[in-house]
Amino acid sequence: MNRKLSLSRRRRSAQNGFTLMELLIVIAIILILMLMAIPTIGSLKKKANETSAINSMQVINKAEIQYESTFPTSGYACSLQALGGDPAAGAPSATSAQILQQDLASGIKSGYQFIIGNCTKVTVNGQDRFTGYSVTAVPLTVGKTGDRGFCSDQFGTITADPAGGTHCSQPLQ
Repeated sequence: MNRKLSLSRRRRSAQNGFTLMELLIVIAIILILMLMAIPTIGSLKKKANETSAINSMQVINKAEIQYESTFPTSGYACSLQALGGDPAAGAPSATSAQILQQDLASGIKSGYQFIIGNCTKVTVNGQDRFTGYSVTAVPLTVGKTGDRGFCSDQFGTITADPAGGTHCSQPLQ
């Protein structure tokens, strides 16, 4: 009788917890699932950076339109710094319009570098007026922070370079 009682106690105590083998199997399954998810997280980050870059290009184009209407004798801004500026430094000016936020005016945002260049200008009465510009956004590390480069100009059309550079030939879809 004592023997039967001690065997039933052992079975009950074994059923109350997990064995070491069961815990190791659960941990292995969790690790496998995590390893499958890591590449997906990286591609989601790149996609988010690309979406942010496209939105930033649209913001820069809108800022250029606002700059051109605010400072008509200057035309378009030929640098991000001219579109940016610190409101604490005083009133907006042609060299510090305070239209763009500081993070975008610095030229680097969400894994992309933004540059305004290829400015076309005319000189009227000794005053330079910029009549055109192009803006580019390239990933800081192609394949890691983004896959595509983006370009736009004063007409506002954004195109892409699938190689991550500034040779944009594909329209956005």
